[in-house]
Amino acid sequence: MVHTATMTKPGHKTETSIAVSQLDLTLFRNYPSLRLTLPEANRNLVVLSGENGAGKTNLLEAISYLGPGRGLRGARLADITHNAGPGPWAVSGTLVCDGKNQRIGCAIDYGKGSGGEANKGRARRYVMVDDERFSSASSLAPYLSVIWLTPRMDRLFQNGASERRRFFDQLVTGLFPEHASQISAYEKTMRERLRLLVDGGGHGDEAWLAAIERRMAEYATALAATRLEALQILKANMKFKKKSLFPVPVIALEGDMEDLVSTLPALEAEEKFTGLLKKARRVDGYSGRTTKGPHKTDLVAWHPLKSMPAGQCSTGEQKAMLIALIFGAVRSQISARGRAPLLLLDELAAHLDEERRRALFDEISDFGIQTWMTGTDAGLFAPLKGRATFFHVEDGTLTEMKNA
Repeated sequence: MVHTATMTKPGHKTETSIAVSQLDLTLFRNYPSLRLTLPEANRNLVVLSGENGAGKTNLLEAISYLGPGRGLRGARLADITHNAGPGPWAVSGTLVCDGKNQRIGCAIDYGKGSGGEANKGRARRYVMVDDERFSSASSLAPYLSVIWLTPRMDRLFQNGASERRRFFDQLVTGLFPEHASQISAYEKTMRERLRLLVDGGGHGDEAWLAAIERRMAEYATALAATRLEALQILKANMKFKKKSLFPVPVIALEGDMEDLVSTLPALEAEEKFTGLLKKARRVDGYSGRTTKGPHKTDLVAWHPLKSMPAGQCSTGEQKAMLIALIFGAVRSQISARGRAPLLLLDELAAHLDEERRRALFDEISDFGIQTWMTGTDAGLFAPLKGRATFFHVEDGTLTEMKNA
């Protein structure tokens, strides 16, 4: 396992941060094959520029698969493979930390159909750490955390609660890697209970249902407690040198489970939630949905000065508040976990004026962590000249821009 060095206080550079020194792609999106080796100088800041469709976001997506989670786009695994490829895609990278190298990567396995042919409908992702293979992407959590910001997320505060919840859970997992397992365990028991209720028309074996609901309550309590702890850490680390340019949103979690955990001891919260599940059996069985639980939680945010829901603010204000959340998550990992994440910023300059861009680049430089940024115009990143490595992306090929 790669161990990070001791980190300094939030807002200061880390002594050592994890960085990708070499990236290899095979049959990934519009990259039939790619090996990208980063120069040691200016390795922390990487700028990718080029026309839309050149492959900039695809490269960030590939990097996102080096960490736990479903990737930057959350795409179906089989859809990522290059059209001309005879086989499944793969991504691997060399991580550098404290002068030590470690190889991590992931690929997909289609499995076999009844006739022995590859079954793309059963694509499964597996990961590799050096020469050891793991079946779950969560196995990457101890080695690397990846945080990203994409144009699709610009409407996060206007979209449904499920997107905000997934976004927040990704930030929580960066602080507490076991959070991903908590979610999986809860969702598995939730499906088991629902299957019994649906098959039984709102009823089922009483003893078996009671046992499942007790387990659900245990997982739900742990999940909510972890979220609430992460929320406090995130609040403490959302700060900017120029607060007027990047308003720090007021954030909270709205959910029945979080309400129980924040007001009751853990055992009482479990008992209360178990009772709620029992009362909801008939409704859940007939509707085919679990109506109570942490899978309904929402992340809510307000503008700090306007006392206005974030979703009602201007596009620029929403982007600025989203950046505050993302950067708060970076600082939280550095301060609370003593480890630095990789930061992926797709089309970062969109909706930001020159003053905000310059302030943002200074904040990113102060992190001292590896950050990958994309944009159609390399000129937007001019303030990073001498601090970053610039690449031009065209038709799935990368060319270093020596005089950017």
